[in-house]
Amino acid sequence: MSTELIGVLVLAAIFVLASVTGLNMGVLALAATFLLGVVWLGHPAKEVLAGFPAEMFVVLVAVTFLFGIARTNGTVDWLVHSVVRAAGHRVAVVPWLLFLLATLLCATGAASPAAVAIVAPIGITFAVRNGMSPLYAGLMAVNGAAAGSFAPTGILGGIVHSSLAANHLHVDGAALFGGTFAINLAAALITWLVFGRRRGTAPTRAKEAEFTTAPDPAPDPAPHLAPDPAPAPVLGAEQGATLVAMVLLVLGTTVLSLDTGLFALTLAAALAVVFRSTAQRAAKEIAWPVVLLVCGIVTYIALLQKLGVVDSLGETIAAVGVPLLAALLICYVGGVVSAFASTTGILGALMPLAAPFLASGSIATTGLVIALASASTIVDASPFSTNGALVVANAPEPVRTQTYRGLLRWGAGVCVIAPGAAWLAFVVL
Repeated sequence: MSTELIGVLVLAAIFVLASVTGLNMGVLALAATFLLGVVWLGHPAKEVLAGFPAEMFVVLVAVTFLFGIARTNGTVDWLVHSVVRAAGHRVAVVPWLLFLLATLLCATGAASPAAVAIVAPIGITFAVRNGMSPLYAGLMAVNGAAAGSFAPTGILGGIVHSSLAANHLHVDGAALFGGTFAINLAAALITWLVFGRRRGTAPTRAKEAEFTTAPDPAPDPAPHLAPDPAPAPVLGAEQGATLVAMVLLVLGTTVLSLDTGLFALTLAAALAVVFRSTAQRAAKEIAWPVVLLVCGIVTYIALLQKLGVVDSLGETIAAVGVPLLAALLICYVGGVVSAFASTTGILGALMPLAAPFLASGSIATTGLVIALASASTIVDASPFSTNGALVVANAPEPVRTQTYRGLLRWGAGVCVIAPGAAWLAFVVL
């Protein structure tokens, strides 16, 4: 068996084993890098670890630390409550505000599951109290998080740009953000058409009390929620400084083209110096599992690149003979696999794998990257993904099974339709 084939089979085993056992793919990928690169092939450990993505590591740590400060000191709570209060009694407006709020959070550096964990419970509680489908509120939060994740300051946007830059490829950042936002906005519109105009019977007080007081098998991502709407937190000096830092991050990276990771780390460090007690608590908010996952996968992919596996796979895809068909296959691989595994890990793996095909020039880089990014994130509402699981866990017990089945049907539908639609919109047209 050739080394290239072994490398691909090991990669497949990593995804399968992580899906079955729930282990972090990054841990498995780093172990596989050691076993294949050092033990099997005899390369020096230092040479194998040269593929560790230091720039991506800084980006992930910096933006999640900055967002952790915002969450710890109540800035995010203030923002969430302000948006909900702005809707007043206009019930139909709130789900769209949830969509925009999740978009904003992810566009300013929050990990997608973190944004959904904050926004979805509030939206689901609102839906329950107003006789709306919890599935509707949850999907709007998930779609909003996906819509904002590919901003230049978003985590997934940083991963895509870093992966392509490592392969001497470039994608238009504004087009990537605009394209992924547009397709997730379309998904939100479909969500509204399917669920938003349905109004059920408002839950009884007993059921609402059960929802708000009964123990939940999953940790409550928003423990500040209460049966009655909580007053909006006060915007003090610390929260104001954090808001300024978040705005500066957006302006500095988009207008001045400053490095996202280093600038975010600088802003977080400045806040940490002034507000030390908050910074100590916020350090626990750094998304270390995501950092480990991404860096582990990318390190293993770098080993495959060194072995020539990536070039070989890219040539195989290009050898299909029909570039549009090859692009469609890549989109479906990203969409289907991402529904059952980490979107972050899938993008970290597929972007380098698609690089040789993109480098051939047969397909426009920006169009295919937008299509692949869209196909890999629009399926995040699958109940087998983190975001979908958060929606199910926060649905009230009487409708939890119904919510799960609804997400299962939704996930299956987008796996079939979304990759093809993204390919048609951004590659063909």
